[in-house]
Amino acid sequence: MRTFLTQPFALDDVTKLRRAVAEAAEHCGLHGPRLDDFVLAVHESVVNAVEHAGGHGHFRLWTVDGIIRSETTDEGSGIPPAYVNGASRPSDQSYTGRGIYLIRRLCDAADFRTGPGGTTVRLTMRLPRGHDHGVPRAMRRIRVSSSGGHPFGRFTA
Repeated sequence: MRTFLTQPFALDDVTKLRRAVAEAAEHCGLHGPRLDDFVLAVHESVVNAVEHAGGHGHFRLWTVDGIIRSETTDEGSGIPPAYVNGASRPSDQSYTGRGIYLIRRLCDAADFRTGPGGTTVRLTMRLPRGHDHGVPRAMRRIRVSSSGGHPFGRFTA
């Protein structure tokens, strides 16, 4: 596991945090529409915490096992059940309700844990093969032998 970001945030941090998420996700191999989708989903989770949960929260971004994952937590009063589902598209005239709807459609997985003590939003995107910079690779075993029976000589691997 490799952690890229872990920090508290408030309204003044939203733009800088969005930029940092974009850079880290791109470094991990996300690009094009998948990069844009992940960054927008993370942005929506952070903005929701700022707008609806007291103006601040905590953010974490990491990679593990071929995925990139973000976690946005707040100490608000929780998300009403009708919004958590996010299954139906809000009307074009609706002022609110788009954030969770978008989050659920932009990421490979979105998990919401919410209650009167706060909300945790965990977002997941699969990384392209070979781009998980957070998982240490096991070392390959190599047999080494010397020719001619000498302790030091020509080695083959």
